Amino acid sequence: MEKVRLGRTELWVTKTAFGALPIQRISKAEAVRLIRRAVDGGINYFDTANSYTDSEEKLGEALEGVPRQSVVISTKSGGGDKKTVLRHIEQSLRALRTDYIDLFQFHNPAKLPDIQDPDGPFAAALEMREKGYIRHIGISNHRLHVAREAIASGDFETLQFPFCYLTTDKELSLVEDCRQADMGFIAMKGLSGGLLNNAAACYAFMREYPHVVPIWGVQHEWELDQWLELTRQDPHMTPELRAVIEADRKELVGSFCRSCGYCLPCSAGIDIPQAARMSALLRRSPYQKYMTDEWYQKMHRIESCVRCDACKSRCPYGLDTPNLLVEMLKDYDAFYAEHRSDA
Repeated sequence: MEKVRLGRTELWVTKTAFGALPIQRISKAEAVRLIRRAVDGGINYFDTANSYTDSEEKLGEALEGVPRQSVVISTKSGGGDKKTVLRHIEQSLRALRTDYIDLFQFHNPAKLPDIQDPDGPFAAALEMREKGYIRHIGISNHRLHVAREAIASGDFETLQFPFCYLTTDKELSLVEDCRQADMGFIAMKGLSGGLLNNAAACYAFMREYPHVVPIWGVQHEWELDQWLELTRQDPHMTPELRAVIEADRKELVGSFCRSCGYCLPCSAGIDIPQAARMSALLRRSPYQKYMTDEWYQKMHRIESCVRCDACKSRCPYGLDTPNLLVEMLKDYDAFYAEHRSDA
C-alpha cells in the first residue's frame, strides 16, 4: 500500500488512513475485528481523539499485539490549559495501551495555542514530547484563519482540516501552503460528512494531491472493503469521475452544513448536523429512513428554536444556522407530504 511522508514528522503513513471516530457507534468486538482487518489489509495510520468516547479504548485493544513500530497513531485533546491536556494525554496513553503517541493534535481550538504560555495547552504537549510520550505535535481545525495562523507560526508539524472535492480555492491554498512549509496535511471530511456518495471520485480526487493524507471514517466492514478495494485498483481521475465531481459541485458548493457538530449542544434538542443538511440527505441517500414518525418529530423540533444564536456563533463556517434550519424544515415537510406513503 502506498505510503506518504507526513511532512517534516518523517512519519510514513498509508495514503488510505483509518478514521476511528465512527467506531464509537459499534460494539467493542465489532470495532476490534474491523481494525484488525484494516491492519491485515495494509493500513498503518489510525486517527482518533480523546473526545471520541470509547474510540481510543477500542483502538488500543485492537492494536495490542501488533508491532508498535508498524502502526502510526494520532489522537487529540481539546483541553484549554496545561493541566487538562496533561491529563488527556495520560488518559490516551492508557486507553491506547501504548508507551507513546506518534502524533498529538490540538483539537479544533478557537484560537491558536500560545507556545510561550507556561500554563497553556502547548506547554503540556512540549513537556510530554520531551519525556517521549508523544513524538510530534499538530493541530486540527475547521477555521480557515486559525489554520493559516498555524501554518505561518511554524510551531505545528501537521494540519488536519476538512478537504474534499467540494473544496474552494481557500482550502486549496492551505494544501499548497502546507506543502511549501513541509507540513503534513491530513484531510478530514473527505466525504463531506456523508453527502458525497461516489467513493471512487473521492479517492481519485485525493490521488491528485500526493502529499495529502485522507482520513476515511470507517464504521462498517463494507466501508473498509470499499477503501481497500479502491486502494488496490488505484483509480486515476477520468472524464466520467470528473463529470460526477462537477455535478456534485454544482449542486452542493455554497452554504451547506459540513456536519462537524460544533454547533451542539442545542438547548431546544435539535439534531442540527442532520437537520441542517436534510435537503441533500433526502435526495442523495435512501430517503425512506427520514420518512418515519421519529424523524418527523425530530425535524419539527426546529419549531422550538429560541433563536439564541448559540449554534450560529459556534459554526466555524459562518452559517446562519437558525435560518438554514427553517428552510430545511420547509423542504422536509414538502418532501414528506409527497413521499411519506412510499416509506
